[in-house]
Amino acid sequence: MMRGGVFKPRTSPYAFRGLGIEGLKLWHQLAREAGIKIVTEVMQVSQIEEMYPYVDVYQVGARNTQNFNLLDELGKVDKAVMIKRGISGTIEELLQSAEYVFSGGNEKLILCERGIRTYEKASRNTLDLNAVPILKAKSHLPVVVDPSHGIGIRAYVPQMALAGVMSGADGIIFETHKMPEKAYSDGQQTLDFAQSALLIGQIRQTFALRKTFPLL
Repeated sequence: MMRGGVFKPRTSPYAFRGLGIEGLKLWHQLAREAGIKIVTEVMQVSQIEEMYPYVDVYQVGARNTQNFNLLDELGKVDKAVMIKRGISGTIEELLQSAEYVFSGGNEKLILCERGIRTYEKASRNTLDLNAVPILKAKSHLPVVVDPSHGIGIRAYVPQMALAGVMSGADGIIFETHKMPEKAYSDGQQTLDFAQSALLIGQIRQTFALRKTFPLL
């Protein structure tokens, strides 16, 4: 699957904020030709319907994890919803966000640990891998880890991705670009294609290794 943002919530209003619905339509056409499924962020209720024909998984970003009107409406759709943990959100708050969607009738849910804001400044966020086994113990839902946002430093993304697998995650999200230094957003945490190919191989090996650990 391919995750990308056509509506980009940015801290600065002057940063690149995505190509919008027209960008999504173009992406959908190219993705279908390549047999790739699409995950993209929905930011408000009015976008759900217009995005519907072009997405496979709606992503609820960290800034919208407690946008309860949005969560209520996503409970009415018949497509999967991936909910990211809030920037300073607790594990319980993430589970309650999922409950909003679930209570509306949509049981196609994925939880995402993407790092939380702490007092530590050495990395972009603090990737809380404690959350993975706890979320899996407290729910039946798949859990994925986003090391790109979790640590925010390209050189350390592979280590945290593999740590995420060994913590029990069902999947990994990471950012890739042909030339990360020219990416419109988050280039500092983005792997190039060669680094991505290497990491994908390592992730597959680590998933295979994990099978020998019954607790995971």
